[in-house]
Amino acid sequence: LSVGIVSALGRTIRTMTGRTIYDVIQTDAAINPGNSGGPLLDSSGRLIGMNTAIVTTSGSYAGVGFAVPVDTIRRIVPQLIREKRVRRAGLGIQILPDHILRNSGLQGVGVLRTLPDSAAARAGIRGLQEARRKGEMGDIIIEADGQPVYGIDDFLAIMDRHEAGDTVAVTVLRGKEKLTFRIVLQNLD
Repeated sequence: LSVGIVSALGRTIRTMTGRTIYDVIQTDAAINPGNSGGPLLDSSGRLIGMNTAIVTTSGSYAGVGFAVPVDTIRRIVPQLIREKRVRRAGLGIQILPDHILRNSGLQGVGVLRTLPDSAAARAGIRGLQEARRKGEMGDIIIEADGQPVYGIDDFLAIMDRHEAGDTVAVTVLRGKEKLTFRIVLQNLD
């Protein structure tokens, strides 16, 4: 058991494999091979998260620790038990790298293309590749689930909170027009 204080909520970390983990709890509790994957408890002994990672400059097990919140665990663990893997929900789109939009002075997530028969295609989202044939610009996602989207990380954090079958409002910028679509998310496998 490690003891520490929670110093921040809603942090984002990138793992050594490049995967981004959103909405983690930051703590100063030491996290090491003996307690990684173990519980992070509050002062009353209630589970608030699972110790997951540490950022350290010295290479020792002292530094800033991170734990996945219990709400995320409650959502993911039943899926892992039932299906032996985590299914990701999404729109069925390919997206442009953030730097392409930023270089154009735009914010959001640029849709490169919608995948055939995807939730996005059925809803009417247009990718750059589809729109280009008509001499138009592709859609730029600027809001999802009522939250602003400034880039890919924002968008993926919102999608990670949902499962296939959930309905999400997605607002896009199409030229100078803002359009909102209600999209039923699909499995991305």
